[in-house]
Amino acid sequence: MLLGTAACSAWLASAAGVARQAQEVRTTPRQIEAAQFDALAADMQTQAGRLRERLAQAPAPREAIRNPFRFAERRPAAVRQRPLPLSEAPPPAVPQIREPALQLIGVAETNTMDGPVRTALITGGHSELMMVTVGQRILSRYDVVAVGADAVELKDVGTGAIRRLILQ
Repeated sequence: MLLGTAACSAWLASAAGVARQAQEVRTTPRQIEAAQFDALAADMQTQAGRLRERLAQAPAPREAIRNPFRFAERRPAAVRQRPLPLSEAPPPAVPQIREPALQLIGVAETNTMDGPVRTALITGGHSELMMVTVGQRILSRYDVVAVGADAVELKDVGTGAIRRLILQ
């Protein structure tokens, strides 16, 4: 019986020591995060101190030379010359009509009993696609005179000028 009591007390003592050691070694994730956060904060303080030192040594910015939000002062208008007599006045400028942006992007050909008929594919200024054949009018300005394999001839209704579009 004495031997059993000794064995039981030895077992309890060893179990109590093991549990105590395990509790001392354990660290919680919160403690690890706190240690990492403290190290990060110390590093940031060090970097901020270095930046303050460098900024203290940097030259101060100069005052702006120009202000893009302020207009320049107006200068007095130049003295006007006397108007020219009507005989010396230059002729009025004739307004030039700007030609619309047209581009030939393709030519299609269809075989008929009368022979092949070509259709020109022309793009306008506003992403318009016009499919035209000989004799049609486009943009109320041009008559289609001829459609070739790689070109189209347009006649300006107002001036009679021929405009040629070439397939690019």
